Amino acid sequence: MASLKRQLSPVVYSRLCLGALVSLFTIVLSGGLVRLTGSGLGCSDWPACSKEKFIDVSTVHGAIEQINRLFTGVVSVMVIAAVLGAYRRSAPRRDLKMLSLGLVAGVFAQVLLGGVVVLTGLNPFANMGHFLLSMVLLLNALVLYRKSLDDDVSSEAYVEVPRALYATFGLFGVLAIVTGTVVTATGPHAGDEDAIRFGFAISSVARVHGVSVIILIFLCVSLLYVVRSNKTQRKRLEQKVAVVLGLGLLQGLIGYVQYFNGIPVFLVALHIAGAASVWLAVVDVFIAGGGLQLRRKSRASSLG
Repeated sequence: MASLKRQLSPVVYSRLCLGALVSLFTIVLSGGLVRLTGSGLGCSDWPACSKEKFIDVSTVHGAIEQINRLFTGVVSVMVIAAVLGAYRRSAPRRDLKMLSLGLVAGVFAQVLLGGVVVLTGLNPFANMGHFLLSMVLLLNALVLYRKSLDDDVSSEAYVEVPRALYATFGLFGVLAIVTGTVVTATGPHAGDEDAIRFGFAISSVARVHGVSVIILIFLCVSLLYVVRSNKTQRKRLEQKVAVVLGLGLLQGLIGYVQYFNGIPVFLVALHIAGAASVWLAVVDVFIAGGGLQLRRKSRASSLG
């Protein structure tokens, strides 16, 4: 009983939040593996694998799909730990509790949406929603992790960045992810040979996606120029923008190589990992620049 009442230090709690973030990132990769191996309908039913068996690993596709589903349990445990930790934290904060509960809501919605994906035969809209919700969960988890480290409300000073530039940077970060899901829903790796796909020309949607990434890279260069002219916390934000720029260039290179080589599975897997990494890096830029405010008003400032 004493162990249940023991409070967690902010450092230990931040590690729990990091664990939740890593698990959510990992399940994005395992979900990509399901699609790339054509195992999207390895289980024909939901929540059971089939009408006869709750768990069925008699086929390779079924086993891959089951592993992905079972890993959702790992994610759930990590997310619940983040919630309980928020309430057991030695310095409890309402913002951390709300963000951790947001992860619970997101994972629950993701489980339900996963059922919709299976029961609709891998409908491309459902598949897109499944991936995009994962990106929302990653955003939530990263903000929670950064906030869990942010106890000194007086030490943070954010770089002043023009709002229009910041908003445009965020918009094209989102567009790069969304257009990427359209390419996937149009291309050959939809999770099953008979899955419904969008009827777009793959070359057209790939160009639209490529343009969104190129514009995002250009905006990174613009942000670097602005940040370098501002000495307040310049180095910290400059490094984070540079990460987006580097990942964006690498992601673009992988995208072009995979497109001109018949979209091989290995490169697509790298591209999925890169997409999630770029998204986290974009969110981190917003956090570092104050676009997603982490600072909490101190009691003194709120009173006076």
